[in-house]
Amino acid sequence: MQAFPNTSPALVGHTTFHDVISGRNGAVYRIFIYCPPGDAPEQGWPVLYMTDGNAVIGTAVDVMRAQASYPSGTNVGYGVVVTIGYPLDAAYDPLRRSWDLSPPPGQTYPPFYENSPVVKTGGAEEFLGFIEEQIKPLVEATHPIDRSRQALFGHSFGGLFVLYSFFTSPSAFTTWIAASPSIYWEDRVIDQFYPSFAAVPKTRDNARLFLSCGEYETDKLAPFQLGASDEAERLEQKKVTLNDVNAVELVERLNGLPGQPIRAQFEIHLGENHMSLLPVAVNRAIQNAFAVRTL
Repeated sequence: MQAFPNTSPALVGHTTFHDVISGRNGAVYRIFIYCPPGDAPEQGWPVLYMTDGNAVIGTAVDVMRAQASYPSGTNVGYGVVVTIGYPLDAAYDPLRRSWDLSPPPGQTYPPFYENSPVVKTGGAEEFLGFIEEQIKPLVEATHPIDRSRQALFGHSFGGLFVLYSFFTSPSAFTTWIAASPSIYWEDRVIDQFYPSFAAVPKTRDNARLFLSCGEYETDKLAPFQLGASDEAERLEQKKVTLNDVNAVELVERLNGLPGQPIRAQFEIHLGENHMSLLPVAVNRAIQNAFAVRTL
C-alpha cells in the first residue's frame, strides 16, 4: 500500500498553546489561545475563557471560524478564545480537574485507578485565583481585550466551577455559561455560596447566566440505555443528579432577586446525554459570548 508522501501534525488555525506554572500551587497548566486574524476592534476583542481546555479548544475554534465569517446570518462575531487545560494529549485530566473545578471545602475519594493518587476536591478558589491573577493578565498583555465583554464557560464540574465563580466573584465576567453543572455535588455544597451573593449581588452591567443540560440528563433515559443491564442503576442516579430540576430552580431564584442583577435562562438540548452535550454547549457558548446583537 502506498503511503502518504509526507505527514505533518494538524494545527488549529491561529491557535497557540503556552505552558504556565501556577503561582498558587506550582502545577503546570496548558493554555490554548485563539486570536482572530486581522485588526482588533477599537475597544478590543471580546474574550471567552473555557475550562477543560484540551477537550474544547478544537470545537470552539471551528465553531468560531464557521460562524463569525457570516455575522449577519449567525449573529456571531470574532473574538479571542482562551481554554485552560493540562499538559497532556488526552481530552481530560480527571484527577486534576476534580480538584480545580470543585468548590471548597472538598473531600477525599478513592483513586480513579489502581496505584494512582487519591482524588481530592475543593480547589476552585485556588483555580479561580490562577485565572484572575495570572491568565487574564497574560492574555491582556499580548492581545487587545474588551474587558466589558469577558465570558466564562464550563461543562459538568466545569459548570459547577462557573457557578462557584459567579457566586464568589460576580464582577469577574459579564457572561457566564454553565452546561450541565453538577449542582448536586457533595450534598449541594454550591448552595453555601449563594446567600452572600444574593445579599449583595455585585454583578457587571448586563450580566447574563446561561444554564443547560441534555434531554437525557432529565428523568428520561437515552434510547440506547433502555433495557441495558444498568438501566435501573441509571434511573436511581437520575434521582440524585436532577440536572434539569436543579438548574430551573436556580434560574427562578436568580431572576427573582430584587433589581434583577443577572438575567438567567435555562435550555434543554434535545437528543443529548451528559457527554454528547459538550460540543453542542461549546457552540452555544460561542454564540452567547460573541453575539453581535444581544436580546
